Amino acid sequence: MSSQAPDTSFPPGPSAKIVNGHVEIHFSEEKGWGQPQFVKDPYLRIHGLSPSLNYGQQAYEGMKAIRDIRGHIRVFRPEHHGLRLGRSAAFISIPQVPVDLFCEAVNLVVSQNAEFVPPYGSGATMYIRPVVIGLSSMLAPAPPKDYLFYIYVQPIAPYQGITALDAVFLEEYDRAAPKGTGAVKLGGNYAPLMRWTDLAKKEGYGLILHLDSKTNSRIEEFSTSGFVGIKDQADGQIVLVTSNSPNVIASTTAESVMQIARNLGWKISYSELSDFREVFAAGTAAGLVPVRSITRKSTGEKFTFDSGDGEGGPDCLRLREKLTAILQGDEADIYDWCRVVTQDKD
Repeated sequence: MSSQAPDTSFPPGPSAKIVNGHVEIHFSEEKGWGQPQFVKDPYLRIHGLSPSLNYGQQAYEGMKAIRDIRGHIRVFRPEHHGLRLGRSAAFISIPQVPVDLFCEAVNLVVSQNAEFVPPYGSGATMYIRPVVIGLSSMLAPAPPKDYLFYIYVQPIAPYQGITALDAVFLEEYDRAAPKGTGAVKLGGNYAPLMRWTDLAKKEGYGLILHLDSKTNSRIEEFSTSGFVGIKDQADGQIVLVTSNSPNVIASTTAESVMQIARNLGWKISYSELSDFREVFAAGTAAGLVPVRSITRKSTGEKFTFDSGDGEGGPDCLRLREKLTAILQGDEADIYDWCRVVTQDKD
């Protein structure tokens, strides 16, 4: 990948077929991490006693690639995702994938599936799922000798759709505890939420919002994305509010819109539950999804927010438009976030 657009006929136009394959990198105790290999078989070969299957020794990331106005393919903040995966891997005793190797593998998997990146302006993206797991047999709960890093891709429509959602506080289950795994991206953090998400959907809620487990008063994050709130000061200053809890994922999208907000002259704040004019969820797949209301069933409270005609309030729209413009190449990438995918030479 590079930050400059390549002067070639690559990439090919969009295709509706199933993707061509995925990328694997193997780690052994003797040799360390190997080189990225493109694999057409969609299935993995893994021992049934691997610690990833038995003890949850697995970490992952979520990224996206998008086709820009010139037809080139851009990946959003791969270095940031590589560093975050490294932190998650270290938390569960998996050797960290070097960031440059991570980025090389991302470029390979996207370039080999370039025709499946949706067209410019469609609102759809290619979702990129890097995963690292303990691979070899290990009956005891101890680090194995072999690991596998792999990346799958899949074209997706906007994750939640660009329409305002109603959210609900999850008070029956604590997603994360202080000094626990909440700040790293592990599959085991999400599996217990499936039943609560399903129940919330049956009750008409599109999102679950978590509070801190100690006081149940501080906002942490939505189950699938970061929390962002907008409020106004008496002097008219716009304030963007997000969580600074040590128990939440460092959201790439939330951190990116914070940088955009600073450039717009907005104030950044980290605070407890407050009076927000707008609220939205920020995530890789979801983008910025407006939240119409948040309900707290234990108290009967329902907080409502400006979501415009359903596509978002004015500040959500402004931030989304700025972020999308950078991603699509409609506006200069002054933050150096995007990397242009280059054609694989192998």
